[in-house]
Amino acid sequence: MKNKKPETNIEDLNQKILVQDEIMALAKANSPRLLNKFRLVYPDFFKKLSAIQPALKNSELIFCIYLKLNMTTKEIATCIFVTPKAIQNRKNRIRKKLNIPSEFDIYKWFNEI
Repeated sequence: MKNKKPETNIEDLNQKILVQDEIMALAKANSPRLLNKFRLVYPDFFKKLSAIQPALKNSELIFCIYLKLNMTTKEIATCIFVTPKAIQNRKNRIRKKLNIPSEFDIYKWFNEI
């Protein structure tokens, strides 16, 4: 009986890792399934975002997912086929929409949400 609990925790951990790997693969492939998959796995993330800014478009939500995944500007640019400068501009627009202070690290902000 005592042995089952750690196995379950390891199983749960393995499942979480598999799901996170799948989400990262969807992000890197710029898959249209990314938003729905992320929404299923992390529903609270979208609730918190919509509490701050209910009018976010799907494209903005997907961009927020990339930031939540701690993807660098260059990685995001490569995934969605735009320049790093375009990604910097999107970060600035998201900062304004979500009222993230410019002195606050945007990745840290998304990790805390």
